[in-house]
Amino acid sequence: MENIKTYCDGLAERAQAASRALSAVPGSVRDEALREIAKAIRGSADTLKAANARDLEAGEANGLTAAMLDRLKIDDAAIEKIASSVDQIAAQNDPLGAILEGKVLPNGIKLQKVRVAIGVVLIIFESRPNVTSDAAALCLKSGNATVLRGGKEAVHSNMALAACVQAGLKAAGLNPDTVQLVETTDRAAVGELLKQEGKIDLCIPRGGKSLIKAVVEQAHIPVIKHYTGNCHTYVDGQCDADMAVDLCVNAKTQRTGVCNATETILLHKDLIENGIAKRICDALVEKGVEIRGDDRVRGICDTAKPATEEDWGEEYLDMIVAMKVVDSLDEAVDHINAYGSKHTDAIVTTSIDAAERFTKLTDTANAFVNCSTRFSDGGEYGLGAEIGISTDKLHSRGPMGAADLTTYKWIATGNGQCRG
Repeated sequence: MENIKTYCDGLAERAQAASRALSAVPGSVRDEALREIAKAIRGSADTLKAANARDLEAGEANGLTAAMLDRLKIDDAAIEKIASSVDQIAAQNDPLGAILEGKVLPNGIKLQKVRVAIGVVLIIFESRPNVTSDAAALCLKSGNATVLRGGKEAVHSNMALAACVQAGLKAAGLNPDTVQLVETTDRAAVGELLKQEGKIDLCIPRGGKSLIKAVVEQAHIPVIKHYTGNCHTYVDGQCDADMAVDLCVNAKTQRTGVCNATETILLHKDLIENGIAKRICDALVEKGVEIRGDDRVRGICDTAKPATEEDWGEEYLDMIVAMKVVDSLDEAVDHINAYGSKHTDAIVTTSIDAAERFTKLTDTANAFVNCSTRFSDGGEYGLGAEIGISTDKLHSRGPMGAADLTTYKWIATGNGQCRG
Protein backbone atom coordinates (compact mmCIF):
# COMPACT_ATOMS: atom_id res chain seq x y z
CA MET A 1 0.00 0.00 0.00
CA GLU A 2 1.04 3.59 -0.60
CA ASN A 3 2.22 5.84 2.19
CA ILE A 4 -0.38 5.76 5.02
CA LYS A 5 -0.66 9.54 5.23
CA THR A 6 -1.17 9.85 1.48
CA TYR A 7 -3.75 7.06 1.58
CA CYS A 8 -5.72 8.69 4.42
CA ASP A 9 -5.52 12.13 2.83
CA GLY A 10 -7.06 10.60 -0.29
CA LEU A 11 -9.86 8.92 1.66
CA ALA A 12 -10.76 12.19 3.39
CA GLU A 13 -10.64 14.27 0.20
CA ARG A 14 -12.84 11.83 -1.71
CA ALA A 15 -15.28 11.64 1.20
CA GLN A 16 -15.51 15.43 1.35
CA ALA A 17 -16.23 15.64 -2.38
CA ALA A 18 -18.84 12.88 -2.08
CA SER A 19 -20.44 14.68 0.85
CA ARG A 20 -20.88 17.86 -1.13
CA ALA A 21 -22.41 15.97 -4.04
CA LEU A 22 -24.70 14.06 -1.67
CA SER A 23 -26.20 17.29 -0.36
CA ALA A 24 -28.09 17.65 -3.65
CA VAL A 25 -29.36 14.04 -3.74
CA PRO A 26 -33.08 13.66 -2.93
CA GLY A 27 -34.14 11.46 -0.07
CA SER A 28 -35.92 9.13 -2.49
CA VAL A 29 -32.61 8.32 -4.21
CA ARG A 30 -30.83 7.76 -0.92
CA ASP A 31 -33.64 5.39 0.09
CA GLU A 32 -33.35 3.56 -3.22
CA ALA A 33 -29.63 3.05 -2.53
CA LEU A 34 -30.45 1.66 0.92
CA ARG A 35 -32.90 -0.83 -0.52
CA GLU A 36 -30.29 -1.89 -3.08
CA ILE A 37 -27.76 -2.37 -0.26
CA ALA A 38 -30.20 -4.62 1.62
CA LYS A 39 -30.82 -6.56 -1.59
CA ALA A 40 -27.08 -7.01 -2.13
CA ILE A 41 -26.62 -8.24 1.46
CA ARG A 42 -29.30 -10.89 1.05
CA GLY A 43 -27.86 -11.94 -2.28
CA SER A 44 -24.36 -12.30 -0.86
CA ALA A 45 -25.16 -14.62 2.05
CA ASP A 46 -22.71 -17.33 1.05
CA THR A 47 -19.91 -14.84 0.46
CA LEU A 48 -20.58 -13.13 3.79
CA LYS A 49 -20.60 -16.40 5.74
CA ALA A 50 -17.39 -17.57 4.08
CA ALA A 51 -15.64 -14.30 4.90
CA ASN A 52 -16.94 -14.42 8.45
CA ALA A 53 -15.72 -18.00 8.87
CA ARG A 54 -12.18 -16.79 8.16
CA ASP A 55 -12.52 -14.14 10.87
CA LEU A 56 -13.97 -16.60 13.38
CA GLU A 57 -11.17 -19.07 12.75
CA ALA A 58 -8.56 -16.36 13.25
CA GLY A 59 -10.39 -15.10 16.35
CA GLU A 60 -10.37 -18.51 17.99
CA ALA A 61 -6.68 -18.93 17.16
CA ASN A 62 -5.96 -15.53 18.71
CA GLY A 63 -7.85 -16.32 21.91
CA LEU A 64 -10.94 -14.12 21.54
CA THR A 65 -13.43 -14.72 24.35
CA ALA A 66 -16.73 -16.50 23.71
CA ALA A 67 -18.53 -13.18 24.13
CA MET A 68 -16.34 -11.47 21.52
CA LEU A 69 -16.75 -14.39 19.11
CA ASP A 70 -20.51 -14.10 19.59
CA ARG A 71 -20.33 -10.45 18.59
CA LEU A 72 -18.28 -11.38 15.55
CA LYS A 73 -20.40 -14.25 14.23
CA ILE A 74 -22.56 -13.90 11.11
CA ASP A 75 -25.03 -16.66 10.25
CA ASP A 76 -28.19 -16.75 8.11
CA ALA A 77 -30.31 -15.21 10.85
CA ALA A 78 -27.76 -12.44 11.38
CA ILE A 79 -27.60 -11.70 7.64
CA GLU A 80 -31.37 -11.29 7.46
CA LYS A 81 -31.28 -9.08 10.56
CA ILE A 82 -28.53 -6.93 8.99
CA ALA A 83 -30.46 -6.56 5.73
CA SER A 84 -33.74 -5.87 7.54
CA SER A 85 -32.04 -3.16 9.56
CA VAL A 86 -31.04 -1.39 6.34
CA ASP A 87 -34.59 -1.75 4.99
CA GLN A 88 -35.99 -0.26 8.20
CA ILE A 89 -33.71 2.75 7.88
CA ALA A 90 -34.83 3.22 4.27
CA ALA A 91 -38.47 3.24 5.41
CA GLN A 92 -37.94 6.04 7.94
CA ASN A 93 -38.79 9.65 7.26
CA ASP A 94 -36.02 11.72 5.72
CA PRO A 95 -34.44 13.69 8.57
CA LEU A 96 -33.01 16.32 6.21
CA GLY A 97 -34.90 19.51 5.51
CA ALA A 98 -37.08 19.30 8.60
CA ILE A 99 -37.89 22.74 9.97
CA LEU A 100 -36.97 22.67 13.65
CA GLU A 101 -38.04 26.23 14.31
CA GLY A 102 -39.52 29.04 12.27
CA LYS A 103 -40.70 32.59 12.78
CA VAL A 104 -41.03 35.95 11.10
CA LEU A 105 -38.91 38.67 12.66
CA PRO A 106 -40.34 42.14 13.35
CA ASN A 107 -38.46 43.44 10.28
CA GLY A 108 -40.27 40.92 8.04
CA ILE A 109 -37.40 38.47 7.55
CA LYS A 110 -38.56 34.85 7.57
CA LEU A 111 -36.18 32.82 9.75
CA GLN A 112 -36.01 29.02 9.76
CA LYS A 113 -33.84 26.52 11.59
CA VAL A 114 -33.45 23.59 9.20
CA ARG A 115 -31.96 20.13 9.75
CA VAL A 116 -28.93 19.38 7.54
CA ALA A 117 -26.23 16.70 7.28
CA ILE A 118 -23.05 16.97 9.33
CA GLY A 119 -20.83 16.24 6.33
CA VAL A 120 -18.21 13.50 6.65
CA VAL A 121 -18.38 11.07 9.56
CA LEU A 122 -15.52 8.76 10.55
CA ILE A 123 -16.64 5.57 12.32
CA ILE A 124 -13.96 3.55 14.14
CA PHE A 125 -15.22 0.26 15.51
CA GLU A 126 -14.21 -3.16 16.78
CA SER A 127 -15.45 -6.71 16.37
CA ARG A 128 -19.10 -6.34 15.31
CA PRO A 129 -19.19 -6.44 11.48
CA ASN A 130 -22.86 -5.38 11.32
CA VAL A 131 -21.62 -1.90 12.25
CA THR A 132 -20.27 -1.68 8.68
CA SER A 133 -23.74 -1.79 7.15
CA ASP A 134 -25.56 -0.03 10.02
CA ALA A 135 -23.14 2.91 10.00
CA ALA A 136 -23.16 3.15 6.21
CA ALA A 137 -26.97 3.07 6.12
CA LEU A 138 -27.48 5.64 8.88
CA CYS A 139 -24.94 8.02 7.40
CA LEU A 140 -26.47 7.68 3.94
CA LYS A 141 -29.97 8.21 5.30
CA SER A 142 -28.83 11.41 7.02
CA GLY A 143 -26.97 12.67 3.94
CA ASN A 144 -23.45 12.11 5.27
CA ALA A 145 -20.47 10.58 3.56
CA THR A 146 -18.64 8.15 5.81
CA VAL A 147 -15.24 6.56 6.28
CA LEU A 148 -15.37 3.22 8.09
CA ARG A 149 -12.43 1.77 9.97
CA GLY A 150 -13.18 -1.65 11.45
CA GLY A 151 -11.00 -3.84 13.63
CA LYS A 152 -8.62 -6.44 12.28
CA GLU A 153 -10.60 -9.23 13.96
CA ALA A 154 -13.48 -8.67 11.48
CA VAL A 155 -11.49 -7.56 8.44
CA HIS A 156 -12.85 -10.14 6.00
CA SER A 157 -16.46 -9.72 7.16
CA ASN A 158 -16.20 -5.94 6.95
CA MET A 159 -14.81 -6.05 3.44
CA ALA A 160 -17.59 -8.38 2.29
CA LEU A 161 -20.28 -6.13 3.77
CA ALA A 162 -18.61 -3.03 2.34
CA ALA A 163 -18.75 -4.65 -1.10
CA CYS A 164 -22.53 -4.99 -0.68
CA VAL A 165 -22.74 -1.31 0.26
CA GLN A 166 -20.72 -0.34 -2.80
CA ALA A 167 -22.97 -2.47 -5.02
CA GLY A 168 -26.05 -0.72 -3.64
CA LEU A 169 -24.59 2.76 -4.16
CA LYS A 170 -23.67 1.97 -7.76
CA ALA A 171 -27.09 0.45 -8.48
CA ALA A 172 -28.72 3.71 -7.35
CA GLY A 173 -26.27 5.82 -9.36
CA LEU A 174 -24.54 7.32 -6.33
CA ASN A 175 -20.85 8.08 -5.94
CA PRO A 176 -19.18 4.98 -4.39
CA ASP A 177 -16.92 7.31 -2.39
CA THR A 178 -19.99 8.13 -0.30
CA VAL A 179 -19.04 5.12 1.84
CA GLN A 180 -15.39 4.08 2.04
CA LEU A 181 -13.87 1.27 4.07
CA VAL A 182 -10.31 1.74 5.28
CA GLU A 183 -8.55 -1.26 3.74
CA THR A 184 -5.44 -1.27 5.90
CA THR A 185 -5.27 -2.63 9.45
CA ASP A 186 -2.23 -0.45 10.19
CA ARG A 187 -3.05 1.52 13.35
CA ALA A 188 -1.23 4.52 11.95
CA ALA A 189 -4.21 5.05 9.67
CA VAL A 190 -6.41 5.89 12.64
CA GLY A 191 -4.07 8.65 13.76
CA GLU A 192 -3.89 10.11 10.25
CA LEU A 193 -7.66 10.09 9.82
CA LEU A 194 -8.14 11.82 13.17
CA LYS A 195 -5.96 14.69 11.88
CA GLN A 196 -8.22 15.39 8.89
CA GLU A 197 -9.53 18.64 10.30
CA GLY A 198 -11.55 20.50 7.68
CA LYS A 199 -12.24 17.32 5.70
CA ILE A 200 -13.73 14.95 8.28
CA ASP A 201 -16.33 16.64 10.47
CA LEU A 202 -16.95 14.09 13.22
CA CYS A 203 -15.57 10.83 14.63
CA ILE A 204 -17.66 8.22 16.44
CA PRO A 205 -15.58 5.40 18.00
CA ARG A 206 -17.26 2.14 19.02
CA GLY A 207 -15.20 -0.29 21.04
CA GLY A 208 -13.39 -0.84 24.28
CA LYS A 209 -12.16 1.78 26.71
CA SER A 210 -8.60 1.67 25.36
CA LEU A 211 -9.78 2.36 21.79
CA ILE A 212 -11.92 5.31 22.78
CA LYS A 213 -9.22 6.75 25.02
CA ALA A 214 -6.71 6.53 22.16
CA VAL A 215 -9.13 8.20 19.74
CA VAL A 216 -9.88 11.08 22.11
CA GLU A 217 -6.18 11.67 22.78
CA GLN A 218 -5.27 11.77 19.08
CA ALA A 219 -8.29 13.53 17.61
CA HIS A 220 -8.09 16.95 15.98
CA ILE A 221 -11.78 16.66 15.11
CA PRO A 222 -14.91 16.42 17.31
CA VAL A 223 -15.59 13.00 18.88
CA ILE A 224 -18.85 11.54 20.18
CA LYS A 225 -17.95 8.77 22.59
CA HIS A 226 -19.67 5.41 23.00
CA TYR A 227 -17.96 4.65 26.30
CA THR A 228 -18.17 1.46 28.29
CA GLY A 229 -21.51 -0.04 29.25
CA ASN A 230 -21.21 -0.31 33.03
CA CYS A 231 -24.97 -0.61 33.38
CA HIS A 232 -26.80 -0.97 36.70
CA THR A 233 -30.03 -2.49 37.90
CA TYR A 234 -31.21 -1.21 41.28
CA VAL A 235 -33.87 -3.30 43.03
CA ASP A 236 -35.85 -1.06 45.37
CA GLY A 237 -37.19 -2.08 48.77
CA GLN A 238 -40.68 -1.86 47.31
CA CYS A 239 -40.78 -4.20 44.33
CA ASP A 240 -42.52 -7.19 42.80
CA ALA A 241 -40.36 -10.18 43.74
CA ASP A 242 -40.93 -12.20 40.57
CA MET A 243 -40.32 -9.16 38.39
CA ALA A 244 -37.12 -8.34 40.26
CA VAL A 245 -35.73 -11.85 39.73
CA ASP A 246 -36.72 -11.98 36.06
CA LEU A 247 -35.29 -8.56 35.24
CA CYS A 248 -31.98 -9.14 37.01
CA VAL A 249 -31.50 -12.49 35.28
CA ASN A 250 -32.46 -11.14 31.86
CA ALA A 251 -30.39 -7.97 32.13
CA LYS A 252 -27.29 -9.96 33.09
CA THR A 253 -27.59 -13.22 31.16
CA GLN A 254 -29.74 -12.76 28.04
CA ARG A 255 -26.59 -11.75 26.16
CA THR A 256 -23.50 -10.96 28.17
CA GLY A 257 -21.11 -9.63 25.53
CA VAL A 258 -23.03 -6.44 24.74
CA CYS A 259 -22.84 -2.94 26.13
CA ASN A 260 -26.38 -2.84 27.54
CA ALA A 261 -26.04 -5.94 29.72
CA THR A 262 -26.23 -5.15 33.43
CA GLU A 263 -22.83 -5.35 35.12
CA THR A 264 -23.78 -4.25 38.66
CA ILE A 265 -26.90 -5.08 40.67
CA LEU A 266 -27.73 -2.93 43.69
CA LEU A 267 -30.12 -4.38 46.27
CA HIS A 268 -32.05 -2.39 48.89
CA LYS A 269 -31.33 -3.67 52.42
CA ASP A 270 -34.99 -4.62 52.97
CA LEU A 271 -34.63 -7.32 50.32
CA ILE A 272 -32.37 -9.34 52.63
CA GLU A 273 -35.04 -9.67 55.33
CA ASN A 274 -37.88 -10.52 52.93
CA GLY A 275 -35.79 -13.06 51.02
CA ILE A 276 -35.90 -11.38 47.61
CA ALA A 277 -32.16 -10.71 47.62
CA LYS A 278 -31.41 -14.41 48.10
CA ARG A 279 -33.86 -15.35 45.35
CA ILE A 280 -32.05 -13.01 42.96
CA CYS A 281 -28.65 -14.42 43.91
CA ASP A 282 -29.81 -18.01 43.62
CA ALA A 283 -31.36 -17.41 40.20
CA LEU A 284 -28.16 -15.84 38.89
CA VAL A 285 -25.96 -18.61 40.29
CA GLU A 286 -28.26 -21.21 38.75
CA LYS A 287 -27.66 -19.54 35.38
CA GLY A 288 -23.91 -19.83 35.89
CA VAL A 289 -23.20 -16.22 36.90
CA GLU A 290 -20.23 -15.49 39.13
CA ILE A 291 -21.25 -12.97 41.80
CA ARG A 292 -18.72 -10.54 43.26
CA GLY A 293 -20.37 -8.98 46.25
CA ASP A 294 -19.90 -6.85 49.32
CA ASP A 295 -20.06 -8.36 52.83
CA ARG A 296 -23.85 -8.31 53.01
CA VAL A 297 -24.21 -10.03 49.66
CA ARG A 298 -21.68 -12.67 50.67
CA GLY A 299 -23.76 -13.22 53.80
CA ILE A 300 -26.68 -14.48 51.71
CA CYS A 301 -24.74 -16.09 48.84
CA ASP A 302 -22.16 -18.71 49.80
CA THR A 303 -20.54 -18.79 46.35
CA ALA A 304 -20.09 -15.02 46.03
CA LYS A 305 -16.53 -13.78 45.79
CA PRO A 306 -15.48 -10.56 47.54
CA ALA A 307 -15.91 -7.48 45.35
CA THR A 308 -12.97 -5.12 44.96
CA GLU A 309 -13.05 -1.40 44.30
CA GLU A 310 -12.26 -2.16 40.65
CA ASP A 311 -15.36 -4.35 40.32
CA TRP A 312 -17.74 -1.41 40.76
CA GLY A 313 -16.47 0.24 37.59
CA GLU A 314 -15.97 -2.90 35.51
CA GLU A 315 -17.64 -3.78 32.21
CA TYR A 316 -17.31 -7.56 32.32
CA LEU A 317 -19.03 -8.56 29.07
CA ASP A 318 -19.12 -12.00 30.66
CA MET A 319 -21.11 -14.12 33.12
CA ILE A 320 -19.90 -12.05 36.07
CA VAL A 321 -21.85 -9.47 38.05
CA ALA A 322 -20.91 -7.09 40.85
CA MET A 323 -23.51 -6.87 43.60
CA LYS A 324 -23.94 -4.52 46.54
CA VAL A 325 -26.55 -3.93 49.25
CA VAL A 326 -27.50 -0.27 49.78
CA ASP A 327 -29.46 1.37 52.57
CA SER A 328 -31.53 3.69 50.38
CA LEU A 329 -32.44 4.74 46.87
CA ASP A 330 -30.24 7.80 47.27
CA GLU A 331 -27.25 5.60 48.11
CA ALA A 332 -27.95 3.56 44.98
CA VAL A 333 -28.08 6.72 42.86
CA ASP A 334 -24.85 8.00 44.41
CA HIS A 335 -23.15 4.69 43.61
CA ILE A 336 -24.36 4.75 39.99
CA ASN A 337 -23.30 8.36 39.50
CA ALA A 338 -19.87 7.60 40.98
CA TYR A 339 -19.09 4.36 39.14
CA GLY A 340 -21.43 4.18 36.16
CA SER A 341 -20.56 4.98 32.57
CA LYS A 342 -23.76 7.00 31.97
CA HIS A 343 -24.99 4.36 29.53
CA THR A 344 -28.12 2.65 30.90
CA ASP A 345 -29.38 2.27 34.47
CA ALA A 346 -32.62 0.73 35.70
CA ILE A 347 -34.79 0.62 38.80
CA VAL A 348 -37.18 -2.16 39.75
CA THR A 349 -39.89 -0.74 41.99
CA THR A 350 -43.63 -0.55 42.67
CA SER A 351 -43.26 2.98 44.03
CA ILE A 352 -44.08 5.81 41.63
CA ASP A 353 -42.18 8.26 43.86
CA ALA A 354 -39.07 6.06 43.82
CA ALA A 355 -39.24 5.69 40.05
CA GLU A 356 -39.52 9.44 39.54
CA ARG A 357 -36.69 10.19 41.95
CA PHE A 358 -34.44 7.61 40.31
CA THR A 359 -35.02 8.89 36.77
CA LYS A 360 -34.46 12.50 37.85
CA LEU A 361 -31.32 11.99 39.92
CA THR A 362 -29.45 9.32 37.96
CA ASP A 363 -26.93 10.83 35.53
CA THR A 364 -27.44 8.44 32.64
CA ALA A 365 -28.34 8.50 28.96
CA ASN A 366 -31.04 5.87 29.46
CA ALA A 367 -33.04 5.67 32.70
CA PHE A 368 -35.28 2.59 32.83
CA VAL A 369 -38.16 1.73 35.15
CA ASN A 370 -39.22 -1.91 35.50
CA CYS A 371 -37.62 -3.15 32.30
CA SER A 372 -34.36 -4.83 31.37
CA THR A 373 -31.33 -2.74 30.46
CA ARG A 374 -31.10 -4.96 27.36
CA PHE A 375 -33.76 -2.77 25.73
CA SER A 376 -31.31 0.12 25.48
CA ASP A 377 -30.84 -0.28 21.75
CA GLY A 378 -31.51 1.72 18.61
CA GLY A 379 -33.47 -1.11 17.02
CA GLU A 380 -35.65 -1.51 20.12
CA TYR A 381 -36.22 2.25 20.17
CA GLY A 382 -37.55 2.14 16.60
CA LEU A 383 -34.49 3.82 15.10
CA GLY A 384 -33.90 0.86 12.75
CA ALA A 385 -30.30 0.69 13.92
CA GLU A 386 -27.88 2.85 15.84
CA ILE A 387 -24.55 4.40 15.08
CA GLY A 388 -23.74 3.89 18.76
CA ILE A 389 -25.02 4.73 22.22
CA SER A 390 -23.53 8.05 23.15
CA THR A 391 -22.52 8.43 26.77
CA ASP A 392 -21.63 12.08 26.11
CA LYS A 393 -24.03 14.94 26.72
CA LEU A 394 -23.16 16.81 23.51
CA HIS A 395 -24.14 16.70 20.70
CA SER A 396 -26.25 13.60 21.15
CA ARG A 397 -27.04 11.22 24.01
CA GLY A 398 -28.20 7.60 24.09
CA PRO A 399 -28.88 5.48 20.99
CA MET A 400 -28.04 7.54 17.92
CA GLY A 401 -30.20 7.11 14.84
CA ALA A 402 -30.16 8.96 11.53
CA ALA A 403 -31.54 12.20 13.00
CA ASP A 404 -28.66 12.28 15.50
CA LEU A 405 -26.22 12.43 12.59
CA THR A 406 -27.50 15.83 11.56
CA THR A 407 -26.96 19.40 12.60
CA TYR A 408 -28.84 22.51 11.49
CA LYS A 409 -28.45 25.76 9.65
CA TRP A 410 -30.36 29.02 9.90
CA ILE A 411 -32.02 30.18 6.69
CA ALA A 412 -33.13 33.79 6.53
CA THR A 413 -35.35 34.99 3.66
CA GLY A 414 -36.07 38.66 3.22
CA ASN A 415 -37.27 41.10 0.59
CA GLY A 416 -34.53 43.70 0.65
CA GLN A 417 -34.16 44.43 4.36
CA CYS A 418 -31.02 46.38 5.25
CA ARG A 419 -29.78 46.79 8.79
CA GLY A 420 -29.64 50.38 9.95
